[in-house]
Amino acid sequence: MMAGGAGEEGLSAGCRGSDPVLDPASASIPTWALGLTPTPASTPSFSLASESLQPLQDLTGDGGVRKKQLHPGIGQPVPPSASVAVKYSGYLGNWNKLFCSNGSSKYPRLMKLGKDITLWGLEIGLLSMTKGEAALFVLTPEYAYGQRGCPPSIPPSTTVLFKVEVLDFIDSEECDAFFELTYSPFGLHDLFTRNNQHKNTGMFSLAGEIPHGGGLALEQRDRLPLEKVLKVAATEREFGNYFFYKQCFKIAKDRYKRALSILDHSSSSKAEQNQINASKLLLFLNLSLTYLKLERADQALKYGQLALEMDQGNAKALFRCGQACLYMREYSKSRDFLARAQRIQPFNRDINNELKKLAR
Repeated sequence: MMAGGAGEEGLSAGCRGSDPVLDPASASIPTWALGLTPTPASTPSFSLASESLQPLQDLTGDGGVRKKQLHPGIGQPVPPSASVAVKYSGYLGNWNKLFCSNGSSKYPRLMKLGKDITLWGLEIGLLSMTKGEAALFVLTPEYAYGQRGCPPSIPPSTTVLFKVEVLDFIDSEECDAFFELTYSPFGLHDLFTRNNQHKNTGMFSLAGEIPHGGGLALEQRDRLPLEKVLKVAATEREFGNYFFYKQCFKIAKDRYKRALSILDHSSSSKAEQNQINASKLLLFLNLSLTYLKLERADQALKYGQLALEMDQGNAKALFRCGQACLYMREYSKSRDFLARAQRIQPFNRDINNELKKLAR
């Protein structure tokens, strides 16, 4: 499922090299299973079985995926095209035999439904959840690891239990459609195949990086409605924001830059160009701050100045430029940028604190 520590492949239907949804029984031993204590080769007995399972919500109508909500979330359910960040733990027996978990991960990675999360029953469960919701799931073998299981950790025909919390998700449907049209001359299927050969999943690698190779077809992109292009760029920026707040600054920087490349779109009117520029301004500000986090003050100054070219009175851009110049010990330039920002926002604590540094 995800690159990372042991135990972080438990949301795949079991076994490397198999079709996880259609043929879980054809699996081999997964990497996360190595070194774990084997369980008896039979379906474990559950205290949750029979009458105690009855209150659970039956998501599939055949008892294959049952759910008990621990606490509700907010907003709309996770859409089928989403990339999700979840905390999860998988159990055998009476919730006492842990076989996979990412509970030790400080920043769970975004995973694409149908690509990174391929355990059929768990995907069904996730589609019933909202942001912030936590739930327990009981998955029968048909919706989990099949008749053969995944030896040595998961015995044949085993019902498994999952505790899941949806931390966040991003609906990337528009992005998927956009890149299906414009990303690769070989087609989306071949692109997925080539990426998987390099241990990537879907359009992005397991950590969220952008795959190399291929390029956007400008003539195809320019034929798309501006509304769609803006929405795709906004989604890419949302991905960038997600990685920024998870302190994955290099990945965030790449997503912001890709959003900028998407906005290289021909405009047919001044109004359209203004819409494009408004989207670019946000990305310039994001990139300026991200480069400060990466201790690349020269690039932070570059993108701050690009923002100022679009909006001379933008206090954030002036502040970022001032910070970058201060980092580079260009004190006179820093004071000029910060003083201009202070005139626009005289009571901004961050701006005033930077000016105090210069006064020392």
